[in-house]
Formats: sequence, structure tokens, C-alpha cells
Amino acid sequence: MDAAVSRSEREALKAIYRLTRDRPDAQTGALAEHLGVAPGTVTMTVKRMAERGLVDHRPYYGVELTDAGRRMAIASIRRHRIVERFLADMLGYAWNEADRLAGSFEHDLPQEVEDRIFVALHRPETCPHGFPIPALEAEDIPAMPPLYALEPGDVAVVAVPGSTDPELVEFLDTLGLRPGVRVEIKEKHPFEGPLVLRVGGEDRTLGASVANQVFVRVEPAAT
Repeated sequence: MDAAVSRSEREALKAIYRLTRDRPDAQTGALAEHLGVAPGTVTMTVKRMAERGLVDHRPYYGVELTDAGRRMAIASIRRHRIVERFLADMLGYAWNEADRLAGSFEHDLPQEVEDRIFVALHRPETCPHGFPIPALEAEDIPAMPPLYALEPGDVAVVAVPGSTDPELVEFLDTLGLRPGVRVEIKEKHPFEGPLVLRVGGEDRTLGASVANQVFVRVEPAAT
């Protein structure tokens, strides 16, 4: 990873990658909101990244990652998820605390240390939230649909973003919906009605608004 890339640039690259998963570019206003900074700050950051060939920016149109910027964004997401796993597995932090804490020092981590942490953790496949850790030099990260996108009969493994509201995390916990938990969809009521899913041997009901904030890795159908 390029050590010359600043913390604000890495965070912006990660945000642009996430915002452009289902659209061609990211608007600077949306990027500023995602990062929690002023639009003028984003404009300056984007300008610096454009000068370095990490993004393409057309005023009034939006920001798009170049190939180099995309690789840097994915490498930054990989580092963040490895550090989260270190905090959870080695230091005992709760999975929903790891996201906040990882940002405190991940940007100053030498690549050699990141590589050694990954090996020491036995090359984990996911972060504590259940999202995949991309391979080195990966060109993309597999998309994970929301739980509500599933249909009856589907089986999947749960992932919960670190940015999820703590009260919602507590509610999901009462239902047994934690990262890494396997669920099966039993019923899906029409017109954005609730899901009925099997969790830990029990049927649970979840509304559409909450189910759209939980993500999943769908397991292949049994043959």
C-alpha cells in the first residue's frame, strides 16, 4: 500500500468504492455526507487524488475511481478488516467496537506489519462483522445483498456493518442475529411485509426496514 496516501485520502477512496458499487460515480455531496466532513474538504481531497491519478473528477458530474484508485480502495478496506479481526480475536474487543477502533491506527500501519498480522490470525476470510477480507491485489469485493433480498428456502450467513446503530445491534442480538450466524428464510410476506427466518433452531420475525440493514453471504443451493 502506498504510504504517501494520507488518512483522509484512504477514507475517501473507501467511501467512493462503496458509493459506486451500484452506480457509475459518486457525487461530492454524497461523499461529504458519508465521510461526515464539509463539501469543501471533500473537493480539496478529490482534487489531490485526481492529480495523483487515483480518481477521475468532472465538476458537477461526480467522482469515479481509476484502476489505481480502485486497487488502493480495496487494499484499504482489506487493511481495515484485518485490523478489526486483530482487535476482536487478539485483544478481545466486541465485534461492534472493532470498526471504530480500527480507524485509530490502521493508516500508520506498515504493510509488513499488516501482512504479519494476517498470517498470525491464520489468514481469516472475514472481518468480525462477517464481511469478506479481499485477497491481496483483488480487483473487487463480492457484493453482499441485504437479508430482505432473500426468498423462502434461501440459506445465508449474516453480516452486520460496524456503523449499525447500537440499539439495533442490541435488538438483533436478542433474535440471535449476529455476524457469522446461519439463517434460513421460511416465509416472506408480500408488499414489504416481514420475513420469518430460522435462527438457531427457532423461528424469528423481522420487519423489512431492519432486514434491509443486515447483509448476508448466500450459501449455494443444495443439489
